[in-house]
Amino acid sequence: MSENNKAILEAANAAIAQGNNEGFLVFCTDDTQWTFVGDKTLNGKEAVRQWMATTYVEPPNFMVANLIAEGDFITALGDITMKDEDGKTTHYSYCDIWRFRGSRIVELRAFLTYSPA
Repeated sequence: MSENNKAILEAANAAIAQGNNEGFLVFCTDDTQWTFVGDKTLNGKEAVRQWMATTYVEPPNFMVANLIAEGDFITALGDITMKDEDGKTTHYSYCDIWRFRGSRIVELRAFLTYSPA
């Protein structure tokens, strides 16, 4: 199960890197919940879709340092670079904890820290 979930997350992230948000969302349950710790929680696939449309002005650049799988959980550690609507590039370090139900993403707990370049 864990290795399969890693492959699913890698495919989902590849879709985002190509600017294919819908390609990512097919890997999520309709009731997916994303919590950005200390900021906000998105409830449901439609809320995630709307967040992606406004946040991923252009596809983000991920650098995954570690992908750790155990049971229904995948922990991803790495860095992400994104541009905002003004074209300003921002770098973050992140720790994402993904939970799967079957072969779909049901939950994300994201810990994100601004990381000046």
